[in-house]
Amino acid sequence: MSAPPVEPRTIAWPLVPVYVALIIFASLFPFAGWRTQGISPAEFLLARIPPPYWTWFDVWINVAGYAPLGLLLSLGWWRHGWVKTGWFWALCVGSLLSLAMEFLQIFLPLRVSSNMDWLLNSIGTLLGALLVPLLAWLGILRRWRDVRARWFDADARGAIVLLMLWPLALLFPAAQPFGLGQVFDRLEMWLVDMLENSAFEHWMPNFMQATEPLSPIGQLTAVLLGLLIPCWLAFSVMGSVTRRMVMVALVVLGGIAFSALSSSLSYGPLYAWDWLDQPTRLGIALAVALALLQVGMPRRYCVLLLLMGLMIDINLLNQSPPSPYYADALQSWEQGRFIRFFGLGQWLSWLWPFAVIAYVLLRLGRLPAVVAARRRQRSAAAPADRS
Repeated sequence: MSAPPVEPRTIAWPLVPVYVALIIFASLFPFAGWRTQGISPAEFLLARIPPPYWTWFDVWINVAGYAPLGLLLSLGWWRHGWVKTGWFWALCVGSLLSLAMEFLQIFLPLRVSSNMDWLLNSIGTLLGALLVPLLAWLGILRRWRDVRARWFDADARGAIVLLMLWPLALLFPAAQPFGLGQVFDRLEMWLVDMLENSAFEHWMPNFMQATEPLSPIGQLTAVLLGLLIPCWLAFSVMGSVTRRMVMVALVVLGGIAFSALSSSLSYGPLYAWDWLDQPTRLGIALAVALALLQVGMPRRYCVLLLLMGLMIDINLLNQSPPSPYYADALQSWEQGRFIRFFGLGQWLSWLWPFAVIAYVLLRLGRLPAVVAARRRQRSAAAPADRS
């Protein structure tokens, strides 16, 4: 008789704060101009439904925007045994969050509070929450749990969440294809603004005054590392060579698809593939070849390559200046039609590599305890198997 397998923890809970952050950014961006406008909360709560200024797009976007939150909350409580009441608590949290966002919009001149939005957000949360019992009844949740147990380690929840967020981070326009973490120039601008007219103003060195663009070799290296980093992250929590090969295909195809989508959103559908120049194509080909050669590499070496690749990639990207096309795309996201998704997309693009570093270091800190637990599990299972 073998020891029972370790039950993997749900990935729903780590995704909940990420999606809540998306809702907050979409509801309150650009977080400027806060002031009292003489509107009481009862004024929008008791307003007639529907308001005179609504469209079917508003209906669908408000329902669809909160449905994933309801799904994640209900799934988290379902996995914790709250089978009968998980959907109700998910509805309460989603409805209260929407009510808080509508209340805060009273103090933003660029936003309009609406009781119809609150009602539609609550409906979307309820629909997403009720989807979990349906998925369980269809057996989809059990199949996902089985697939996850076969593909990933039991303690791979953080890596799975980061891999799911990686293509979303690529949606924000990047200065280099697959280039995430180019944040030092913005950090310097923030520091300059903070220290302006202070005693420390002249202490700020101009350490981000990069004038030369990346050479073709530098661009190729950035593309190469940009694709290898998520592959190494996946390899660090996967053991099967065959499944690692499938993961390489998923990472490369997903990276190309979301980069093309980002370019299409930023510059228009006619320019969706303009980023795919010769150094980028060569970098993608080399990344695929190197990743396939490394599918049999032990996990600890994958972790080592992951940390080294992250350090090199972050340093390389932050030493290159943004192109004029990148600046134009950035302006369209900050001031154009993507304003509601600008905040979270930007932060994902900036912080994803640093979140991976933090995750890997925390996992390495827990590694001795994990190894000891696995040894105890194997030693406890050995006598039972012999009997």
